[in-house]
Amino acid sequence: MKRFLAILTVLAVVLVAFAACGGGQGETPSGATAMTMGTGGTQGTYYAYGGILGNQLKTSTGITVNVVSTDGSKANILGIDTGNYQLGTVQSDVMAYAAAGTRTFEAEGAIDTFRVIGGLYAEAVQLITMDPEIKSVADLKGKKVSIGAAGSGVYFNAVDVLAAAGLTEDDIKAQYQSFGDSADALKDGKIDAAFIVAGAPTPAIQELCTSADAYLVPIDGEVADKLMAESPYYTVYEVPAETYKGQTEAVKTVTVKATLIVSASASEEDVYNITKAIFDNAEAITAAHAKGAELSIENATDGMTAPFHAGAAKYFAEKGVEVEAK
Repeated sequence: MKRFLAILTVLAVVLVAFAACGGGQGETPSGATAMTMGTGGTQGTYYAYGGILGNQLKTSTGITVNVVSTDGSKANILGIDTGNYQLGTVQSDVMAYAAAGTRTFEAEGAIDTFRVIGGLYAEAVQLITMDPEIKSVADLKGKKVSIGAAGSGVYFNAVDVLAAAGLTEDDIKAQYQSFGDSADALKDGKIDAAFIVAGAPTPAIQELCTSADAYLVPIDGEVADKLMAESPYYTVYEVPAETYKGQTEAVKTVTVKATLIVSASASEEDVYNITKAIFDNAEAITAAHAKGAELSIENATDGMTAPFHAGAAKYFAEKGVEVEAK
């Protein structure tokens, strides 16, 4: 009997330890919520910024956040869908594809297991070139242009911008390259222009502008108006003067947003506290990461095409902004 009780005790300890170490949402030994946040590559903004947010949440709410490196937006949405993650950083346009089951989510179909907490910062659609003949999107016709990896977020952004200018993928000599490869190809004269979608300043563009005579092409006027009318997850944006070497004036373009999403099953109380901890502490977050300067109620709620979590909606309502919640 003593041996039997001893075995039961050991099994109980193992089960408790297993539950505490699981990847899903749960409670820490102290009773506080524990969550896992999917971000991006370790060299990217998503991962670094996610770490800052995780620290702020722990300080302000007691919620423990395990920040993990992932393949980015789609992986984070699928991770929430499977229950492996409870929080994730995503591009607002990829989030819209997931909610509708379109484009890169056609195979999976519409996903309804995540909700929006809020937009964090702009991921500018940057069109970079070294060709003095390229002054507008229309000038890309017949040129060799990198439009991102096939099926990537950048690819769909580039296709959208081209369409708004009356061009198709067939009107250019499309190349499918990463940020770094695009910059190298521009420098070597192998392509004429490249679309890069990321928070500005973007290291690949910084390096290019430092070593070569490169510049950003505006995406504005009728092209921007048509783009936003057809795809409401785009908003206007200006890359400030002096963002890159040789850039003496602000450059108008469009942007999608780095957005924080959460599992639909997370409690209203937890999500309210998370939202409050982020947007009430923008100054502290900015001190730790420059992108914190873009945190605002307007940025958080503008251009979102998926429903907000009820906890986030409650916080924004207290700030005088009503959002669609589900």
